[in-house]
Amino acid sequence: MTDTRNPSDEVIAVVTTYEPDLETLQRQFVLLAGQVKTLLIIDNGSSNAAGVAALACGHAFAQFTGVPENRGLGWAHNEGLRRALTQGAGAVLLLDQDSLPRDGMVAALVRALREQRQAGVRVAAVGARYLGSDRGHSSYFVQFGWLRFRRCFCQPGQSQTEIRADMLISSGALFAREALETLGLMDEGLFIDHLDTEWFLRAGAAGWQSFGVCDAVMDHGLGERTVRVWLGRWRYLPVHQPFRYYYVYRNSVLLWRRAYPSARWKQTDMLRLAKMFLVFSLFTGDRRQNLAMMIRGIRDGLKGRAGQLHSDLLR
Repeated sequence: MTDTRNPSDEVIAVVTTYEPDLETLQRQFVLLAGQVKTLLIIDNGSSNAAGVAALACGHAFAQFTGVPENRGLGWAHNEGLRRALTQGAGAVLLLDQDSLPRDGMVAALVRALREQRQAGVRVAAVGARYLGSDRGHSSYFVQFGWLRFRRCFCQPGQSQTEIRADMLISSGALFAREALETLGLMDEGLFIDHLDTEWFLRAGAAGWQSFGVCDAVMDHGLGERTVRVWLGRWRYLPVHQPFRYYYVYRNSVLLWRRAYPSARWKQTDMLRLAKMFLVFSLFTGDRRQNLAMMIRGIRDGLKGRAGQLHSDLLR
């Protein structure tokens, strides 16, 4: 049965942690206080889990759950989503451990979700825009075009404006309860990358809509660092440790093989990964290891392998 309550009645935030910077995490908790009723922290086997738990104990609205090993971001998201729904959340906010919500971010998301629901829209989620904490550049919302992702920026001075988005990043996204109940949770087999992409592709195929909210703002980092490269235009690309490219490429191939992702997304994602292959195998970072991980990811994706890349395969 669809939950008809106003989402502002019960907004629960879920923050997943893995080896977090405790000072940044403390700032996040302080910024969330008063914006959400409950904060669920799901720790994925961090070596400093005791410190994370101690921080949570210092905030009455926070609840800590930890496991001894890394079970993947998909598991952590789903554990938090399940707990939030069990506790009666009308909507669930996902946040990365380094995402810092600005004043009024959650209220703006709630307002947008409420307005879309009242207009009769089957809304899956609404998302915040972010300012890159490493470069200060503003994010944009994405619509799928042929052979490119259309970048939809919020205009300066623009507020209380929602932009239709074909997908959102999970951090800063407020998920409607009824969408989670109808569409299901994240695909844990993807482990870390493309979790949000897969969910929004599934939502779009089922006729659910999502929106970016211009006056919901947070500070957010894209990766260990970003590089600015010319690929037809200047782009900021997040630079990760080599093992992450395994998941990026493997999970893309896994999704290309499924029926529900749109042809526009598949074509554009193939082109995007071809460009990334050139950048990260020839010009940036640990090129040899990047290349090995990308090739292994493509191979395992073609074989249909999901789950975690075990440490013995990283050698």
